Amino acid sequence: LFLSRSPLSSTSITSAKIQVNGVHLHYQQTGEGSHAVLLLPGMLGSGQTDFGPQLKSMNKQLFTIVAWDPRGYGQSIPPSRDFPPDFFERDAKDAVDLMQALKFKKFSLLGWSDGGITALIAAAKYPALIHKLVVWGANASVTQEDVRIYNGIRDVSKWSEKAKKPLEEMYGHQYFAKTCEAWVDGISRFAEKSDGNICQQLLPDIKCPTFIIHGEKDPLVPQAHAEYIHKHIKGSRLLLMPEGKHNLHLRFAEDFNRQVEDFL
Repeated sequence: LFLSRSPLSSTSITSAKIQVNGVHLHYQQTGEGSHAVLLLPGMLGSGQTDFGPQLKSMNKQLFTIVAWDPRGYGQSIPPSRDFPPDFFERDAKDAVDLMQALKFKKFSLLGWSDGGITALIAAAKYPALIHKLVVWGANASVTQEDVRIYNGIRDVSKWSEKAKKPLEEMYGHQYFAKTCEAWVDGISRFAEKSDGNICQQLLPDIKCPTFIIHGEKDPLVPQAHAEYIHKHIKGSRLLLMPEGKHNLHLRFAEDFNRQVEDFL
């Protein structure tokens, strides 16, 4: 998913591409800490558009921070983005294989929105590799109410200038508009199953320490989703941010970074 994103400004961030599962994945890396952390962006997102304040301000002595662009997003084009039924599983495998290609033996996952869903799947499927997990703005199923919300953002010409601008600059209008529509269709398909399931059955398999954050004013992801994830991951922590919206990690970056660093 999305909401207003922020430009990136810091000197010590490297950008590179590495071949993983037949595609050239772009990532940004900063810090020299012993604890490796992967940042997973939201719908249409990239490290650059989605994690400016984290790349810039997270503790670089404690952490090595990697922010990736999933295939078809950001600078991981080609290929063009598509949404087969298993696109979250594909992203989860790409993310984990990227970190292994970068020679990180164990790492933590910080996933926003779609990136949160990807992180949940990765933590469940590759438990030996994942140290800790933080997700916010994520959901493990898609309801009819969610589909209604998604259709409200289908037409990017109706988005606010602030939300639109960084993505139009990155993709050009046509790719941005077309991919957003494809995303709405792709994620809405989950609602056609009786339980709307994306990854509910995997949540009990997540054994690493898990921190779920939710903005109480999130217009895109109803709070019930965060509560469901919390209830089904044993021992997980849930933090509700009363003023937080979907992009709470950008809007309240200092508070968010501190909470996350304390947890990690």
